[in-house]
Amino acid sequence: MFTGIVEELGEVVAVARGADSAVLTLRGPLVTSDVGAGASIAVNGVCLTVVTHEAETFSVDVMAETLNRSSLGALTAGDVVNLERAMAASSRFGGHIVQGHVDGTGQIVARTPGDRWEVVQFTLPPQVSRYVVEKGSITVDGVSLTVSAVSDDTFSVSLIPTTLGLTTLGHKKVGDLVNLEVDVIAKYVERLLTHPTTKAEFTV
Repeated sequence: MFTGIVEELGEVVAVARGADSAVLTLRGPLVTSDVGAGASIAVNGVCLTVVTHEAETFSVDVMAETLNRSSLGALTAGDVVNLERAMAASSRFGGHIVQGHVDGTGQIVARTPGDRWEVVQFTLPPQVSRYVVEKGSITVDGVSLTVSAVSDDTFSVSLIPTTLGLTTLGHKKVGDLVNLEVDVIAKYVERLLTHPTTKAEFTV
């Protein structure tokens, strides 16, 4: 599990593509400082398993399901990515519950700069929109954010200087794709309220 607090801006070192999979090699001195094979690291919000690692780099396997549901398939050598290690049980919970299981991708529609902050608007896929509410939590490329505005097909977030400077969201341009993960609690609530057994209990 993750919290959506990006620890480090990493770099894609190499991408080896297969027929329906890929192996990514990434550089991240901080996240590799205590890494071991089998460890989980979120890359742009996608939970991936470390297969091999060296002093400052690690490699991960990315299967077709992940490539189809996320923006990782578009990564090339030299790209910058958000990195976060799995949360330790003793850590502070700085963001919100993030699983690293991407629900879909959105596209940056507009960037509106303020004095020391910026409002960024994204498209909102239909399968994701019902879980997004104003002032609720959403994960964008692995960054835990608060929704500042939402419509049927778009949502906006307000980014402070720290977020702009320490994550990829400060470098993204209009038209770029981002990975979206909604608050898992919303999905559980929906499941409970729509499951036939639960619905029957409520009608008794």
